[in-house]
Amino acid sequence: MISAGFTGPRIEAARTWQAVQMTRRLTMVAVAGFAVLALVPAGASSAVARPRIVWDPIAFGAARKGQMAAYVRRHYGSFMKPTWRLIHPHVIVIHYTDAGYGSTLNTFANDVPDAELHELPATCAHFVIDSGGTIHQLVSLGTMCRHTVGLNWTAIGIEHVGFSDGQVLGDTRQMSSSLRLVHWLQCRFNISTRNVIGHAESLSSPYHHEDVPALRTQTHSDFVHRDMQTYRARLRRLGGC
Repeated sequence: MISAGFTGPRIEAARTWQAVQMTRRLTMVAVAGFAVLALVPAGASSAVARPRIVWDPIAFGAARKGQMAAYVRRHYGSFMKPTWRLIHPHVIVIHYTDAGYGSTLNTFANDVPDAELHELPATCAHFVIDSGGTIHQLVSLGTMCRHTVGLNWTAIGIEHVGFSDGQVLGDTRQMSSSLRLVHWLQCRFNISTRNVIGHAESLSSPYHHEDVPALRTQTHSDFVHRDMQTYRARLRRLGGC
């Protein structure tokens, strides 16, 4: 059926106009689809499997969250609002415990001022990997932990049960679990390998910010640059996301 009384050339013109409009609509849909895809970070997919993680939480209730927000106000208040939430982490910091798993868990769970800086909340890390390779998660990835001065606002902390860089790097099961966990976290949060650092490298991170003058050069000696070069080389062998 021909509607609107169009005949001959007018029908062809109408068809041509309709075709042009359809082409425009399809082009707009394609462009819009491309724009949406462009908003998705290239490394944020997760074809990388989540390793086995044992949920072993420490108490992190309202009081401790309030202490964390107060800590942020003191240490990072010049550039962010006080919060206990870890929002889009940019860095993963590698540590070793210098203690056994049970002792480490108790230290993190007991919310008292730490022995070194005498601040609240107590120190903690998001994960602890024991010498058998078991990955224990102590704190939600949406919560800040105090594990690295100057980086707590944007860093995931991973402790390894051990007493030296060499001990951890030489433990096959522990290292395998560590690399798989970090690779998964990298893909989940789009964190580049250069931002997987040892605690001893904290001062060189572009994300290091510290408002307390006395703490601007504070760091620890675990996982020095040379040993992290070894760690990052192993991590790169796992490939992309």
